[in-house]
Amino acid sequence: MKKIEKYTALIMQPHVRVAEDRGEIKQNLDRVMQMIDFGVGYQWELPARLVVLPEYFMQGVTTPGKGEHGIDSFMKKAITFDGPEFKALSDKAREYGLYIAGGGIVEKVPQFPDRWFNTAFIIGPDGELALRYHKWHIPASIGLGTSPHDMLDEYRAAFGTDIKTLFPVIDTDIGKLGTMTCHDGCTPEVSRALGYNGCEVICHPVALQEFEGVSEPWDFWVFTRRTRAHDNMAYVLGSNWGTVDYAYYPKAFCPGGSFAIDYTGMMMRHAPYPQEQVLAATIDIESLREHRSRCNHNTWVDLRTEGFRQIYDKPMYPPNQFPSGKPPRTLADKMGPVKEVFRDIYGRGQFMPPAGMTVDDMAEQHARRVKSAQDRGTLRKS
Repeated sequence: MKKIEKYTALIMQPHVRVAEDRGEIKQNLDRVMQMIDFGVGYQWELPARLVVLPEYFMQGVTTPGKGEHGIDSFMKKAITFDGPEFKALSDKAREYGLYIAGGGIVEKVPQFPDRWFNTAFIIGPDGELALRYHKWHIPASIGLGTSPHDMLDEYRAAFGTDIKTLFPVIDTDIGKLGTMTCHDGCTPEVSRALGYNGCEVICHPVALQEFEGVSEPWDFWVFTRRTRAHDNMAYVLGSNWGTVDYAYYPKAFCPGGSFAIDYTGMMMRHAPYPQEQVLAATIDIESLREHRSRCNHNTWVDLRTEGFRQIYDKPMYPPNQFPSGKPPRTLADKMGPVKEVFRDIYGRGQFMPPAGMTVDDMAEQHARRVKSAQDRGTLRKS
């Protein structure tokens, strides 16, 4: 097997505009291109081979409140992989011989034209699309895009059922690359699937908000992703927004915090502030492979799976909630099934209700909160 030389990975933390039209998408894309030019030029001694861009770096995203967009607004700015945006990224990948990874693309797919997917991608140095991944764990409260799980049976029929199809990893001349998007990294499953498929570098685009825990003392973003790297003995390269332009957001809504974490869970580079930045980290795949060859503290060699199967025998959040003809149109739509999830979790005794409340109370409380927010105008009505 040919030795993989050390190389530089660039993690981009750009300013993002929540786009309303194609022109604003182009502004975001043009800015990212300039930052790539800068990073590649600055790191000339150990050439850059990989670039990681954040979630929604082209189109932006909206959240509950007056600025919430429904499905129609998102579909107006949805793009496809044969459009001009990806031609520009492909040209840049060819220009410098880069792998370019990004995520949160509001993507239209021909198989399901009534909705959009939150899509991550990797473009190869030949300019071709090498990997496409549809975000699996989309938080119902702030993520309107369709997860494959939302229409699982139809999705599997169209795209395949194997874990290597759902959570793809590509074998390249700079190592085995995969990607997971934002909320995917909050729990172990998606990164574990990537690790199972052999991933060595997890490209991790996010649009992670301060409300969700980016900065100390609740730097949830850091301690969970260090864990994902440690658990899977893989690099995790996390890219977040620096600042944002949107009338309904503070400038530091997604306040940076981009990083490079090595395969032991150690922080290599970090930008813990809400400003534009380009981080550069040395990736050493040969060192990772040597580390994985040791049995002591090897998180895969010691994995004993049989005792945990029951956790996944029965669905938590049920699949197939938004089949063809019934896309989620608002965030309230997306949160509808959560009522029954609460009923199940409390009903089997995993969660205990607060004093004086019953299992039914816990399910109905969620529905009441959604309705109350709609009545106040802080959640959009269908």
